[in-house]
Amino acid sequence: MIHLSRCSSVVTRITGRRTPDAGLRHSHRKDTHHHDHHRRPSRPAFEGTLAAPGAILHYRVAGSGPVLLLSQSGEGDADRTVDLVPHLTDTFTVVTYDRRGLSRSALDHPTRPVTMADHADDVALLLTEAARIRGTARTGVAAPEPALMAGFSMGAAIGLQVLVRHLGLLGTLVAHEPVLPNLLPPADRDEHVAELLAIQNAHAVGGTAAAFPAITRHLGIDPRHDATEEGLTPQPMTPRRRANFDFFIGTEFTAVTTDGLDPAELAAAARHSGTRVLPATGRTTRPDVHTHRCALALGELLGTEPVAFPGGHNGNTAFPRATARTLKALLGR
Repeated sequence: MIHLSRCSSVVTRITGRRTPDAGLRHSHRKDTHHHDHHRRPSRPAFEGTLAAPGAILHYRVAGSGPVLLLSQSGEGDADRTVDLVPHLTDTFTVVTYDRRGLSRSALDHPTRPVTMADHADDVALLLTEAARIRGTARTGVAAPEPALMAGFSMGAAIGLQVLVRHLGLLGTLVAHEPVLPNLLPPADRDEHVAELLAIQNAHAVGGTAAAFPAITRHLGIDPRHDATEEGLTPQPMTPRRRANFDFFIGTEFTAVTTDGLDPAELAAAARHSGTRVLPATGRTTRPDVHTHRCALALGELLGTEPVAFPGGHNGNTAFPRATARTLKALLGR
């Protein structure tokens, strides 16, 4: 859901420079990464904004190959995957974005609720736009070719909403420890929701400082012993990231706890859409963590054995190189 020992940075390795906080419009940028000669040459990275109902979405597209959208966890914006994307762009056209309400994705009406359905529809728009940019949209057909998606925690729950609301849009969905209480049996679901509400209440009273201890307990994270790969981008707690936490806990927790996605509807969508759904867990996530149990429940619902990813709940940010290797292996690349 979040990563507490590494904080979000505005530095992006896609553009090779610091990205402004506001005022972005469509612009082409040269990809400054050095790839091995045997890898597929990457196309120039593209960064822009996209109008969606009720919001303006900030996004990035980089690399070459099949479209792979990464939906971040927690308060993460497009910068959250700054260390992961460079290890995927030799194989995929990688789409990252700021969820509506985070960082550069401004809401038209900030006080209105944001729903999981809103997030799913945003993904559909982004994938259509990515297909247009990369020239892969089928002539005379509104929908793009089925895309790949890897969602982490909140992003995994969004991916499952995409599966239901936009049948056939996704070819494969990797759902890593989705924060989706409805997947659990009633008693466990109520416990999961109660934990989220307790975190939200702590945040309302004492802000992020009060919420962090509850979140780490909820996710089984110990920031003092949170192993990572070497050479990761520093991510200090900037005012923008703090604002993202406030929005995530104050607004998006409500989207999660009030979401009415029915597991039976989800199972039917998986059967009829042709989408390959791959539940995933972190190897070091404690088995009692609710999002870990949601992944197991998703696997049981779909009759699919969950895939183990490096690290724990935040393994995609702590172990980006190993995560990239795992994604390539799963996606047959």
